[in-house]
Amino acid sequence: MYTKIIIGVDPAVTSGSNSDETGIVVVGKGADGFGYVIDDISHKGSPAQWADRVVKAYHQYHAHCVVAEVNQGGDLVETVLRAADPTLRFKAVRATKSKRCRAEPIAMLYEQKKVFHIRAFPELEQQMCRFIPGSGKSPDRVDALVWALIELMKPSKNTQTSKCWDVVNPD
Repeated sequence: MYTKIIIGVDPAVTSGSNSDETGIVVVGKGADGFGYVIDDISHKGSPAQWADRVVKAYHQYHAHCVVAEVNQGGDLVETVLRAADPTLRFKAVRATKSKRCRAEPIAMLYEQKKVFHIRAFPELEQQMCRFIPGSGKSPDRVDALVWALIELMKPSKNTQTSKCWDVVNPD
């Protein structure tokens, strides 16, 4: 059904009562070329707990790779995931531009009806609707979704793209 599956992770580096959630979103590319949000398994817990959740999803969905933001945690993010499963395919991504710029090409894909949710994801969808760049709490689920969809839907090297798409996909 899916030609490629990516798991996006926006990791929390602490697990206290006031800590952020770890955003964990599973997306897939259909044979029709569209992107599909398959699951939102975001979690508030220790790094070992979220890593275990990511690894279970990786095997359950036969994911191509895990894409995780490493701005907070750096090499520790990959280390925690590899401790849970050394065979995991992993790609580290670092946010160097604004959330707005990273989210813009993904928002355009939604507007063009090229990304769909296979069912309701209330917490994710609420974050998507409430996200205002530059204000409020960081939307962990949305960050994970954006990273996963960037990796899944990046255009071929011969396709003309927006400046923001090029910024998040320099290759």
